[in-house]
Amino acid sequence: MATRRGFIGGATGVGAATLIGYSASPSAAADADVAAVTQRQARDSMLAVNAGMRSNYATLKAELIKHLAPVVVVQNDAKGGRFTLVTKSGQESANPVSETFELAKSIAHVPLGIFSVIASYLADKIPNVPNAARIDPHDLVLVAFNDDRSTAWTDPLKAYATTLTTARRNLPAAGLPAALTTSCTNILTAALKFIDTAVSTKTFDMASFEAFSGSVYPDIRTNMEHASQAQISGVQGIMKTWRTKVGEAAWADLYCVVLSQWTTSVLNQNTIIIKDCMNAAKVATHLIDLPGLETPADPIFTALDNLARIVQDNIAAEMVFPKDTVVADALKGQQDLLSDEILNQLGTTNTVTALSAPSYNSLTAEGVCPVPH
Repeated sequence: MATRRGFIGGATGVGAATLIGYSASPSAAADADVAAVTQRQARDSMLAVNAGMRSNYATLKAELIKHLAPVVVVQNDAKGGRFTLVTKSGQESANPVSETFELAKSIAHVPLGIFSVIASYLADKIPNVPNAARIDPHDLVLVAFNDDRSTAWTDPLKAYATTLTTARRNLPAAGLPAALTTSCTNILTAALKFIDTAVSTKTFDMASFEAFSGSVYPDIRTNMEHASQAQISGVQGIMKTWRTKVGEAAWADLYCVVLSQWTTSVLNQNTIIIKDCMNAAKVATHLIDLPGLETPADPIFTALDNLARIVQDNIAAEMVFPKDTVVADALKGQQDLLSDEILNQLGTTNTVTALSAPSYNSLTAEGVCPVPH
């Protein structure tokens, strides 16, 4: 009985090729095929290769998300942060910081609240103030976009004054520490005085506002101290609880992803506190600040989706570029793979590092995690 191998082997070269569908002149056929393909089709077929890679990459990432554990995801918010622990058995969330944090910061934000009302009506010329050299004239023009002769700011400022008055009247019943009560009272009183003067005279300027904000700065520092104490205590407490629940072996490989806005992504307060509650040997690679523009619709998925990308890139880097550790490090980190080559072609030999975040291992937080490492 003839097998497929024997049948083809017994045929002549041309006959066998014809039998299984190949042309007797393969090079000529290939040339004909290429000639029939347009440039756009050729390029699209090349782009399809990357599309296939992206599809495979996305599939791996989607599956990897299911295996990420343990992970702590931190959503920075006005309450000091919402913390979520992700383990193989599920998720649990908490707002561990006491309300003192939010209350202290709320009153400390009063000068910023007033500024937000009057800023667009500032004169677009920098007056003779102590910090004049630090103010960008172009930025001032962008912010002071309204007519400085207008008094349209008076009504929103009076409305804000009503809010401040109620807060000052009710402050004694808030049950705050004495020092915090005093500092909040000082801030509210000075703010109301500034507003009263501005509204009655229908005028203000940068110098008068800076005189007000500068006068309450010591009280703002007091509020910052109380807010920081509340945050340190709350964050360390929840991390200690979860460390006990997860166990030392699993905790050693803990990933923490901190979601923040760009303006608070470097030296983020939660990042500073958390680092001392992690395995010190892995903080540099397992504590991830993820800055964004706005709070994502699904913060937990966003954190895990980005973490999955980071984890699989860490492994891919070493396996795809086993002979070039510099390029491998670029794939593993925040550096673009083409950055070094672009710098070379632009004639720049120094790597750009000005925007790099500092190493949190070199920082000293205000508190030390109570859990032994």
